[in-house]
Amino acid sequence: MRTSFDAADVQQAVERLVGQVSAAFPSDQPLCIIGIRTRGETLAQRLTQQLRQKGFTIERGVLDITLYRDDLSQAGAGAVVRPTDIAIDIQGKAVLLVDDVLFTGRSTRAALDALVDFGRPRLIRLAVLVDRGGRELPIQADFVGLALRDIPVDHRVNVRLLEDDGQDQITVEPRRP
Repeated sequence: MRTSFDAADVQQAVERLVGQVSAAFPSDQPLCIIGIRTRGETLAQRLTQQLRQKGFTIERGVLDITLYRDDLSQAGAGAVVRPTDIAIDIQGKAVLLVDDVLFTGRSTRAALDALVDFGRPRLIRLAVLVDRGGRELPIQADFVGLALRDIPVDHRVNVRLLEDDGQDQITVEPRRP
């Protein structure tokens, strides 16, 4: 099992996402890209830049799912709620929801719950940088940059991005107790 991916691997995964998304959506129709805080927001920004270079008209937003999580009671006073910034009208539009890692599906479920508070999109598609398998809910990504399988449940996939962490890197590591 490969446990480390460098900046070139991350770039290749992002380019794979851009290719998949650009093939699935018409470039002559607006696309709303919503990033899930924190690294989903950064990935959404990267996707937006590259898709605009391909002629897409992109509207962007940022979604904080903290208050929609089903484990919020466990986080207690330590939960940090950051602003959601969806100043665009998503009603009846195509929305691309972006996150860094898809594991159990619970973050995506929370994001879907939060998103519908802003309107009813025509469709919602999910793009993730890494799909590590291990779903607890019937949720699958439509677009995947890197699929990792056979990750032990007691390990985590860490995505580090230049804009947030000073480097592009993906690592698979044991969870800390």
